[in-house]
Amino acid sequence: MQALTQQPWLTAAASQTLLAALGRSGAAPRFVGGCVRDGLLGQTSADLDIAIDQSPEDSITLLQDAGIKVIPTGLKHGTITAIVDGQPFEITTLRVDVETFGRHATVAFTDDWQLDAARRDFTINAIYADGDGRIFDPMDGQADLAAGRVIFVGDPTQRIAEDKLRILRFFRFLALFGRGTPDADALAACTASAPGIAELSGERVRNEIFKLLAASNPLPSLDLMAKAGILQQILPDGFTLDNLARTDADPLRRLSAIASNNASGGASAIAARLRLSNQQTKRLTFLMSPPAILSADIPRPALRQLLYDHGAEAITDLALQQGIKDLVPRIKEATPPLFPLKGSDALAIGMKPGPMVGEALRDLEAAWRADDFTAGRDDLLEQLALNAEDSK
Repeated sequence: MQALTQQPWLTAAASQTLLAALGRSGAAPRFVGGCVRDGLLGQTSADLDIAIDQSPEDSITLLQDAGIKVIPTGLKHGTITAIVDGQPFEITTLRVDVETFGRHATVAFTDDWQLDAARRDFTINAIYADGDGRIFDPMDGQADLAAGRVIFVGDPTQRIAEDKLRILRFFRFLALFGRGTPDADALAACTASAPGIAELSGERVRNEIFKLLAASNPLPSLDLMAKAGILQQILPDGFTLDNLARTDADPLRRLSAIASNNASGGASAIAARLRLSNQQTKRLTFLMSPPAILSADIPRPALRQLLYDHGAEAITDLALQQGIKDLVPRIKEATPPLFPLKGSDALAIGMKPGPMVGEALRDLEAAWRADDFTAGRDDLLEQLALNAEDSK
């Protein structure tokens, strides 16, 4: 592959300012990981990671001397964050693992780029680029990237033992960059280590699976995960991949489509397992237990009733989950009005305060809804007065 060129984040003034400050004592800061990998594919990146062959304390001093804000985000592991012109940079000293405890590790700092590369997860993530775009590729990740190979650095089983999340990352990177037959050793190691996914926090699993679901075509990776017993660790109550193709790229809509045949537990169990937010839980619950099966030719009154009961946002969500994009413009134009009467209107026409007011309004609203919301405020007030007179 060519050297890294024409990347806005590489040539940006903020990046060059940062690299100049870090290198004032002779160190060689290099970008690494996703930004380099994606840049080699002609894609841009917002996450900028830098590896450097000097201690974090030395980097902090140099940055502060240059007037750059520094946050010691992971000092124990050699990581700091610098912010230049609003752009964050995660800077990590070259390191080797002395002892690993799952995701956690005791590390030793080094100035050996080869050793630093050897502790990374995949060869395509172990490619470095300096400020001029020159590539340092000790694990031959460029060749794997060009060929669509997702290969662990070193022994896959060892890499996974260091962090079980790498199982899910393997399948995500397959969806994004993989072509052809997946690496057999990697797939075997992921399959054997699948039960270890239960050790991961719900937040980490959610973030990784949502990134996978946002890929342009996650189905082959998800199918592999199912065959390897990995998807069962995330959705143990059941899943189906049959409906995935009809749903758009929204991760939560895709999750609801996969989990729609959930045998037990339902949305609440998934939400608890993946630590979804309240809003995400509400969406998932609605999509997994929809009030209706939509169609592009649903009658307008029926559509308006659904919109009145559940809101345009929820019905649009459902339409896209069910693959009915043609319904979205109809939803926008069919949104019904709000019920125009309140309790104060009932009191103003002489109704006495009490539970009968609420009951009368609810009955009138139900009839108005069933009549496609055609009556105006004055007509509804007249009908409310007639109903109140008849109930005496």
